[in-house]
Amino acid sequence: MAKVVVVGGGLGGLASAARLAKLGHDVTLLEASGSLGGALGTVREEGFTWDAGATYTLLPAALRDLFRKTGRPLETELGGELEPLEVIREHRFVDRSAVRVPGGSRGAQVAAFDELGKGLGEAWARHVDTYAPVWDVLRRSYVEAPWDPADPGPELTALIRTRETLHKRLRRDLRDDRLALVAAYPLVAEGHDPRNVPAWAGVPNYLEQSFGAWRVPGGTGRVADLLTARLATRGVTVVTGAEAGDVVVRDGRAVGVATGEGTHDADVVVVAIDPRRLPALARHVERTMPAIPPVVAHLGLEGEAPDLPPELVIHDEPLLVVRTGGTAPEGHSTLTVQGRGKIAEDLVDALARHKIDVREQVVVRVDRSPLDQVELWRGSPVGVLWQGRGTLTQRIGPRTPVPGVYVAGAHGAPGSGIPYVAQSAALVAQLVGPAG
Repeated sequence: MAKVVVVGGGLGGLASAARLAKLGHDVTLLEASGSLGGALGTVREEGFTWDAGATYTLLPAALRDLFRKTGRPLETELGGELEPLEVIREHRFVDRSAVRVPGGSRGAQVAAFDELGKGLGEAWARHVDTYAPVWDVLRRSYVEAPWDPADPGPELTALIRTRETLHKRLRRDLRDDRLALVAAYPLVAEGHDPRNVPAWAGVPNYLEQSFGAWRVPGGTGRVADLLTARLATRGVTVVTGAEAGDVVVRDGRAVGVATGEGTHDADVVVVAIDPRRLPALARHVERTMPAIPPVVAHLGLEGEAPDLPPELVIHDEPLLVVRTGGTAPEGHSTLTVQGRGKIAEDLVDALARHKIDVREQVVVRVDRSPLDQVELWRGSPVGVLWQGRGTLTQRIGPRTPVPGVYVAGAHGAPGSGIPYVAQSAALVAQLVGPAG
């Protein structure tokens, strides 16, 4: 049995702690704030609640596997099934055209994009089809198995050495600018510039079309609550208010984690925050940068919210994203607005310019700047910024150059988002293995 210390109580940390405890290890989780969940948690104010980060997930198998491998199945814990989204999001463009993107159906997407213009549906489908072999390689060699940057294997090597950027791929495949905006959106929403993103990283559109998107009944914050309970069931020691200062390394190997209150001894350390915050790891990631989160405004409204899909994207300056969900007192409702780009006005005023005017309805508001989010969660919820294809080998995780130290979470996952972050914990568990 190894003594394991997990640093960070977001999804990556919670999932790592639960998996390693189930494998028989003695696990302690350190969280700097007073509560667990991180970007997976819930924002609460005056009777209103909002999802702090993601409001839906792709690849629900990642969450199901996490719960099944650590205890009772996810659906049993939720008391019901995950809810498939018929429409994942609506995109609105400056020419006042719009498209609602359905999930889990190639035919439905073809029909939706054909409404934008004749032949656009097939153009979209042909582009998305190019990612089927990409996903097959990524799934087998990178997402479901811990990869070794020194020896990635021939298929993954060929993929990651490709020089084509996402920007160039979209210009080649999609002559209509609106389709290109839709295709680039999953990466742009995370703060990346398509000119700096390798073309293969555009795979989320394939995942949406092939597997759909799913909501957690009651909000994704419920997953954090369930995992917190799972840690108690598995006997994990949880210490909140414990800011990790550094990994303690002796004779070239991790032997603990130092906090302001003392050192927690460890045979294995799992870092589920930005590794830049820990000097022992910072020098190994100095060539990378965190992706910048969006500006966020959580709104509590008097009366009914506008009738909108789960996610509305308004392609203008600034880029606006409106998400539904959350809970509210009787007679009230909720919205979350995110902004990216040149934000020269209040997000709610910007939204009103697009004929969604809720200014007179706002009774509660919680604003979070990018810096607020990074400081609150000890790292960017959208992980590492793409700065060209070399970014993949410049980041660390799940392995690190320090023996006994592993990285999970958005900064060490194959990508950001619930499925990738949940899967990062599975990769760490594979490397650590069961208690001997």
